[in-house]
Amino acid sequence: MRHRSLLILTTALTTGALTLTACGSRDDNKGEGDSSKKTTVVIGVDAPLTGSLSALGQGIKNSVDLAAKTANKNNEVPGIEFKIEALDDQAVPASGQANAAKLVGNKDVIGAVGPLNSGVAQSMQGVFEKASLVQVSPANTNPALSQGDNWGKGELKRPFQTYFRTAATDVVQGKFAAQYLYNDAKKRKVYVVDDKQTYGAGLAAIFSAEFKRLGGKIAGTDHVTVKETDFSSTADKVKSSKADSVYFGGQYPEGGLLSDQIKKTGAKIPTMGGDGIYDPAFISASGVANDGDFATSIGYPVEKLPTAKKFIADYEAAGYKDPYAAYGGYSYDAGWAIIQAVKSVVAANDGKLPEDARAKVVEAMSKVSFDGVTGKVAFDKYGDTTNKQLTVYKVEGKVWKDVKSATFKD
Repeated sequence: MRHRSLLILTTALTTGALTLTACGSRDDNKGEGDSSKKTTVVIGVDAPLTGSLSALGQGIKNSVDLAAKTANKNNEVPGIEFKIEALDDQAVPASGQANAAKLVGNKDVIGAVGPLNSGVAQSMQGVFEKASLVQVSPANTNPALSQGDNWGKGELKRPFQTYFRTAATDVVQGKFAAQYLYNDAKKRKVYVVDDKQTYGAGLAAIFSAEFKRLGGKIAGTDHVTVKETDFSSTADKVKSSKADSVYFGGQYPEGGLLSDQIKKTGAKIPTMGGDGIYDPAFISASGVANDGDFATSIGYPVEKLPTAKKFIADYEAAGYKDPYAAYGGYSYDAGWAIIQAVKSVVAANDGKLPEDARAKVVEAMSKVSFDGVTGKVAFDKYGDTTNKQLTVYKVEGKVWKDVKSATFKD
């Protein structure tokens, strides 16, 4: 989303960008106390602001906006005034690629946050790499984005030096889910379903491999189509298989309906998924009680992190219409990582943005390290987050409740 995997984490996700608009030239950084003489840096946010994933997209947009406003309030980068510009990709790869090209075409754009969906990211990475434009996703979880297409064979090779993410990958999330379902929930026979998308199919494959390694059995597999609503044939297959659980690789619109229709067959078994289903909308999509369903999500519950208290308070005080949702903390940290990279580049160039700012920001991003909303924010040699904390959530009384949080270790 999520993927994410998920998530989305799947995980499926946001594109943002830093745009320098002329309140003067890049050299016009005099008068730090006078915003009219500062260089304006616009952090563009491209997320699914409309459509079925808008609940996640709006949280991403607002959280990056809060990061920008916080930077301005603190005068985080002397001589720089941050703003955001939100773009809607509707979780469609073609739209993401078009937006990437639009951002690259503006010579003042020097960085990007996003996207939400791994499939959208695949359409954008090459565009950004060619232009030396840094990209930090708060939600992508597909391992190939940072470790190459042969990661599953143990052949890790970073395909794009401009790509970074604050979300853990599906390698971590899929294995974590399998270990919980087998070791903690004591399930032994799982039916695996995916939505045929980059995030969902990838997450399901990683989960399946780990579940079998632990000694579990895959009772059967099937696929559903995004935006369809009738999954009765899949639900019937699940019941006939006599599986004791279901794992779904996909997003909450389809996941909620699938859980609902499986339970209506009389199969009283839990459905589990990645961060792509970890949303209140997954619960509301079901016409019957889906207590007992599980979801994994990257990081620990934001509400329980001491490091997130100020973010939560500031978000509420800002009066945003929509909640920060599953990726709010990671979006804030992604935006803040770019702000810190810009800060480093400006400081190293006598308080001004250099002519080769794009390349300099990419280089600076590799060295970024700070205590963020979600914990320590830093990146490894592949551009992946070094923070591999995850949580399992369970539906209880029509709400998601965290039941286990841990730092993942192979």
